[in-house]
Parts: sequence; C-alpha cells; structure tokens
Amino acid sequence: MVDTETFVPDAVAEIEDEIGDANAVIALSGGVDSSTAAALAYEAIGTQLTAVYVDTGLMRKGETDEIRETFDYMDSLRIVEAQDRFLEALSGITDPEEKRHIIGEQFIREFETVANEVDADYLVQGTIYPDRIESEGTIKSHHNVGGLPEVVDFEGIVEPMRDLYKDEVREVARALDLEEVVSERMPFPGPGLAVRIIGEITEEKLDVAREANHVVEEELEEYEPWQALAAVIGKATGVKGDNRVHGWVVSVRSVESRDGMTARAQEIDWDTLQRIQSRITGSHENVARVVYDVTHKPPATIEYE
Repeated sequence: MVDTETFVPDAVAEIEDEIGDANAVIALSGGVDSSTAAALAYEAIGTQLTAVYVDTGLMRKGETDEIRETFDYMDSLRIVEAQDRFLEALSGITDPEEKRHIIGEQFIREFETVANEVDADYLVQGTIYPDRIESEGTIKSHHNVGGLPEVVDFEGIVEPMRDLYKDEVREVARALDLEEVVSERMPFPGPGLAVRIIGEITEEKLDVAREANHVVEEELEEYEPWQALAAVIGKATGVKGDNRVHGWVVSVRSVESRDGMTARAQEIDWDTLQRIQSRITGSHENVARVVYDVTHKPPATIEYE
C-alpha cells in the first residue's frame, strides 16, 4: 500500500517542479482518479490550475450537476458542453478501438481549446498504473494513455499517480480529505458510456445505457461491488403489452476486485436481479430483455469495449 504521508508531499513537489510558474489544465471527470489528481495539483499550483470537465454526452445520469456541486471550491472550474462534437465524431463508428481513439483525440482537442484561452502549457491527468499496463499490453486503449493522438499541443503531460493502483488512489483521496462521494466512488471509464454500448453509439442507446446504469448502481450499492454496470449489447425479440418488439438487450455486470487487473463476478440474489430487470425493462419501451454476466476477468474484461 502507498504511504500517503510521503506520497502526498512528494507528488505535490513533483507537480510544482514540472509545472513551475506556468499554467496547467486538468482533465476532471469526477471519478476518484481525476479528482485526486486535481486535488494534488490544486494544492501544488493553486490558481495556476484550471480544472476542465468535458460533458461528452457519454456521462452518467446527473453527472454534470454533481461535478458542479462537488468542485465548486475550485474557482477555475470549466464545464465544457461538447456533446454534439463527440456524438458527431462517433457517428457511424462501430469498431471499439476506433471509438476509443476518436474519444481520446476529441478530449485532447477540448483541453487544448481551454488551454489556449487560459495560456496553459501543461495537461495534468489522473492516469494510474493499470491504465498504463492495459494500454501497453494492448488489452485496451485508454483515452489518457493509448488513446492520445500523435500530436498534442502541450509542453508536457503530468501524471502524478501513474504508479498507483486504484485502492492506493482511494487512500490518497482520504488523506486529502476528499468527500466520500469522491474517495469511495465506483470506477467509471474515461470514454464513458461509449464502452458500454456495443456497435454504433446513438442517442437512443445512450438513453437506455444511462438509465440502466443508474438503476444498477442504485440496486447493487448494498453489495459494495468494485464496479457495477449495465451495457447495451444488441437486440432481441420481446413482448411489450400485446405487441411483439425487437428491442435492446441490456447486460448487467457486477464484480469484486482489488485493483481492476483481475475480477470475479459477484453472486447476486434472484430477487435483486428480478427487481433490476423489472426497472430496466420498464424504463424504456424498446428494452426487450436483461441478462446477468457471470464471467470473471480473465477471460473477460470488466467493461464491454
């Protein structure tokens, strides 16, 4: 485990040394990784830091409002409404890696725009060790590692937590007295709901995925999963009322893990699963069925794409 008494001052000093008197922007998603990196950077360089939250249209239900409330102590917080740009760039794209790279490049371009406005030379990111390992091993591309475009208009990218695992990041978050809603928050992927939608991303699939993920997180909170999620994985025949429908299939997944490198599917009681399927199928007229994923990691990954 990380020794927070030495890590925090060392990380703050490292950020100060790398950025100096320059300005920086930080990619803030609201997850524990980026939030902890933001807190470290804010302690290190204060008003030289601009926190940038990009609403990609791929976020969880209520995410943007929660960001506003949680990080209102940062006067420099910027909320960028970029839904149309992301969804336009992703239109017609079905390949998982291509989607990740498109999202990665669009993220960087949004940060570059804000950086130009605030004259920032550095980008701070909440990259952690599993991000690097999985990207280097081609398991998947992370938008803040393998998904970066070849040309990035920053003097430097600062990643103060690049050698930490998720549970260690939580320890640092607690040491920084971040709110529990941040320090204990369930992991959420950088590309957002894009990796929980198989095939092309559409507004309808996003509506289904967003509501289904909200239901799953609420219903499975008592199980204290490492990660619980819902993914739109295709279509199948179903019945709604007296009508036959060809509707969406939603897969529910809940896993236990220490660091995300391996994971075991959780055993969920039947009544809970039935309650989840009832809420999800009732949330959208075009949801035909709900299934539960019992696959461990490996052989599966935690996310679907």
